[in-house]
Amino acid sequence: MMNRKVGVAALLTAAALLGAPAGARAQGGTGTYWTRDGYGYMQVQDGEIVQLDARAPAQRTTLVGKAALVPPGQKEPLAIRRFTFSEAGDKVLLNTNTKKVWRYDTRGDYWVYDLKAKTLKKLGAGRPESSLMFAKFAPDGGRVAYVSGHNLYVEDLAGGPPRALTTDGTEHLINGTFDWVYEEELDCRDGFRWSPDGRALAYWQLDATKTKNYLMLDTTDALYPFTVPVEYPVVGEDPSRCRVGVVPAAGGPTKWMDVPGDAVQHYLPRMEWANNSTELIVQQLNRRQNESQLLLCTAQTGAVKSIYTETDKAWVDAKEGAVGWDWLDHGKSFAWLSEKDGWRHLYAIGRDGQEKLLTKGDYDVISLEAVNEPEGQVYFLASPANATQRYLYRVPLKGGAAVRVTPAAQAGTHSYEVSPNGKVALHSFSNTATFPVADVVSLPAHERLSGGEVPARAKGLVPPKAEFFQVKTADGVTLDGWMVKPTNFDPTKKYPVVFYVYGEPASQTVVDRFGTGANRLYQGSMADDGYLYVSLDNRGAPAPRGRAFRKAIYHNIGALNIRDQAMGAREVLKNSFVDTSRVAVWGWSGGGSSTLSLLFQYPKIYKTGISIAAVDNQLNYDNIYQERYMGLLPEDRHFFVDNSPLAHAKNLRGHLLLVHGTGDDNVHYNNAEQMINELVKYDKPFQLMTYPNRTHSISEGEGTSRHLATTFTQFLRTNCPPGGR
Repeated sequence: MMNRKVGVAALLTAAALLGAPAGARAQGGTGTYWTRDGYGYMQVQDGEIVQLDARAPAQRTTLVGKAALVPPGQKEPLAIRRFTFSEAGDKVLLNTNTKKVWRYDTRGDYWVYDLKAKTLKKLGAGRPESSLMFAKFAPDGGRVAYVSGHNLYVEDLAGGPPRALTTDGTEHLINGTFDWVYEEELDCRDGFRWSPDGRALAYWQLDATKTKNYLMLDTTDALYPFTVPVEYPVVGEDPSRCRVGVVPAAGGPTKWMDVPGDAVQHYLPRMEWANNSTELIVQQLNRRQNESQLLLCTAQTGAVKSIYTETDKAWVDAKEGAVGWDWLDHGKSFAWLSEKDGWRHLYAIGRDGQEKLLTKGDYDVISLEAVNEPEGQVYFLASPANATQRYLYRVPLKGGAAVRVTPAAQAGTHSYEVSPNGKVALHSFSNTATFPVADVVSLPAHERLSGGEVPARAKGLVPPKAEFFQVKTADGVTLDGWMVKPTNFDPTKKYPVVFYVYGEPASQTVVDRFGTGANRLYQGSMADDGYLYVSLDNRGAPAPRGRAFRKAIYHNIGALNIRDQAMGAREVLKNSFVDTSRVAVWGWSGGGSSTLSLLFQYPKIYKTGISIAAVDNQLNYDNIYQERYMGLLPEDRHFFVDNSPLAHAKNLRGHLLLVHGTGDDNVHYNNAEQMINELVKYDKPFQLMTYPNRTHSISEGEGTSRHLATTFTQFLRTNCPPGGR
């Protein structure tokens, strides 16, 4: 496409149409940035910011071309990682030169391009390179706020140095962003919000000064080893003290919200302005995470009023979505997900705490997708009849029966990015046999407006032929599963079976989408080589099968999920074509833990296991995740200890490959070392593969992924030989 300069027409288009990005996803990438009328959206294409029409994406208007992105004195244009437009659409904020902070590249440089003046200005004068985080325009577009060095700044675009709104930020006193564990387990990174009138900013402050550092040892990047500290509260350690305050944008003291209780023994996972500039709304979880309160806070005085409380015998999930709040009826109420009646349903919660059920029935709302108030509709994902799939439904805001929007003929997994006007959506669909296809559909008719072409890269791809099935275990529990049979399958022969497992509440493996049944760690084709490849979802998996199914795992990670997997495997092994002497299991992270537990607790079933990046001792893992599902110390200590793989290592009989990266800041290498000691103690032979300084993904360094796959494949072929017999 030929590049064009931004002219008057384009400027007027931007000024008149630009709206806020859907979801305002400051946590990761840019999300989708829609025009105000809801039919256009912006993307970075070929290094430029372009505007597309959702109904005809081939119609492309260049809003910011490459020439405009060349800083003074430089020859190359800026490489845009994220962008946002001012409310008036006359300026664009560009995020470049980003660096990772733990999982995400949320630290970098920010520039402002003025479409009218055609000027490019770098923000953060005097601040270190790539040190700015979560920059946002003020509602008036004349100022930008950002975090740098754990302090909050405001910069006037008309000129002048950045103004520090906080000055007490240190390495462990954190303003406007979060510590490691809040990001990992509560999806919190962007830690401040402009008030709608632009006069103040609300922000989180975390005091991690008492949080102990886990010291990872780097032995390869310098002649002498050195430690890499990560603030990491393990089970039983107190969380960082957390509070929320409001500071004037012009500078001045912070007014802290008078949130009830101990500021250490709680979590504040969600906070936003309450659809006005005088109040905040905050979610507070107690330390055990089985009580959630929604608090209305008066910004000027700090006074707090609890308007809604929810409790659960297991745990209460934090609000769906890390940024934003779904207001209804001009801010008089908001949409909220709750499992209080045994299913995850949508409610409208008033400012007075009064609630109204919006969805009703024995099914789960998987996620809220959009609210279309003018037409009185709420869109959400659900799959009442099949927990492996995802479909779009709608229900009237006044309540009533849910109506499926996704066509019945498109069985599989669907995702949607609904435009602000609620009339069109960017849509993607796939199933195990269908490569993901993107198109634009109208709502609620779901008629295709554009797109739908199969990508060129999909041609020639032959996905695994995953067959979905259900088994009923000896305990009367029905589990979903998939199986990929060997190529040229002969039912008169017996084949080895490899189980892929996760098993914990963070992930579901049995899903009807493209890629299911593939194994990127196996070199070659498992089906061609003659393996049966199988996965099962145990109770505790985040499948849309009701609260009881998901929360049965409370106090029982390492016990109930392991028994479900083993009893499900027994049913699979009853098939005449399965060779029960050749049974392997593998998994990563929580799946690595499950692999160890299955190998140790059910050695008569599982003969070979490959465990990658496993939590071998639940007391080693972070407090938010492990305490949410297992309880608190000291009263619940036995659940952590008795259900850890470490407690059962003495029962190893089969072949075990233990894999871990020494630079894993999530599941630390001490897990592997504790397991090594236990296996040595009981004289249990095993194989070990450590990857120096690799993180939880074990992907860094030249050749790493290839080597891991080689190691995986050779170990499996040697100890669980392929082929029908």
